[in-house]
Amino acid sequence: QAQLVESGGGLVQAGGSLKLSCARSGRTFSDYSDYAMGWFRQAPGKEREFVAAITWSSDSPWYGDSAKGRFAISRNIAQNTVYLQMNRLKPEDTGIYYCAAARVFGDMLGGNVDYWGQGTQVTVSS
Repeated sequence: QAQLVESGGGLVQAGGSLKLSCARSGRTFSDYSDYAMGWFRQAPGKEREFVAAITWSSDSPWYGDSAKGRFAISRNIAQNTVYLQMNRLKPEDTGIYYCAAARVFGDMLGGNVDYWGQGTQVTVSS
């Protein structure tokens, strides 16, 4: 009923950039399009961390401390896709990046997510 498919991960040198994409599909989003969309990441041996989120209808972004000033979240309504542009990447940005959807934006910020993608690996070399 709801699918989130990430793409765009890979290996990049420190200081470089990557752009992640997350395509959402399924009746869940057709029936109710205003799910907040977001990105989380998990580094080896660490807990999952909130990175960024955006409200679907009003296009309002919100960032975790690690993303402020370097990452930008955006969405394309026509393509039903959310993006995460990551600039000035650091080795500590390495991890699996997960796309997420939450019916309530506040729940997203607290990690109380309704749907998760399968994740895409981002590796930043020093």
